[in-house]
Amino acid sequence: MALNVTFAVSTWLWTSPFNKETVTLFPKIKSYGYDAVEIPVEDPALVDVDLVKKALADHDLRPVICGAFGTSRDLTHEDPAFHQTCFDYLDACFEIAAELGAGFVAGPMYSAVGKARLISPEQKKIEWNRAVTNLRKVCHRAGEFGLEIAIESLNRFETDLINTADELMQLITDINEPQAKAILDGFHMNIEEPSIEHAIKTVGDKLIHVQVSENYRALPVPDRPIGQHGSVAWKQSITRG
Repeated sequence: MALNVTFAVSTWLWTSPFNKETVTLFPKIKSYGYDAVEIPVEDPALVDVDLVKKALADHDLRPVICGAFGTSRDLTHEDPAFHQTCFDYLDACFEIAAELGAGFVAGPMYSAVGKARLISPEQKKIEWNRAVTNLRKVCHRAGEFGLEIAIESLNRFETDLINTADELMQLITDINEPQAKAILDGFHMNIEEPSIEHAIKTVGDKLIHVQVSENYRALPVPDRPIGQHGSVAWKQSITRG
């Protein structure tokens, strides 16, 4: 049986951060044949929801909302003030997603990206438990908006908490909330997973979003020399329709 999927492309392919000018990319995205556009919300204040909603309707595109988790957005930090900063940010993302008609917010929302250390098992357990506790709260909040969250595993150079599909599924199991779902990214899987097929099967029906890129983070286009891609982080996405 064929999967019901929607194909999208991230605006990170062209620009960062997403702002009022970014909607000028929507005609191009539609002309490439995509069904949806992945909107990375780096700063919620830069996202003009009414403008984006109109641009999506004008070009018959669906929205996918992806979060960005910098140093101050850390649900594993020892200081609860960092947790609140992340809660407030995710609330803003949920508001945007709900207004635009997206079904979920995606990203590595358990911890700050770049927090990749060699820590003791005891410390990792402490931070794991913080992530579980705080993501339960996030799930409850997402549910109030009628949304799910798609939690992403990252490679070892970007996080020390969730690197593999097995770890991701353990986190989702420990959270034990219906809103907790999974996103997988081909770039990170190429680094961490012995088998991408196994990783996908591991998350199973929790998988609602896939980000597709080559192992050198380029768009997977056959017969194109690597040098033609430059250093841009190309990314296209597949989401369960």
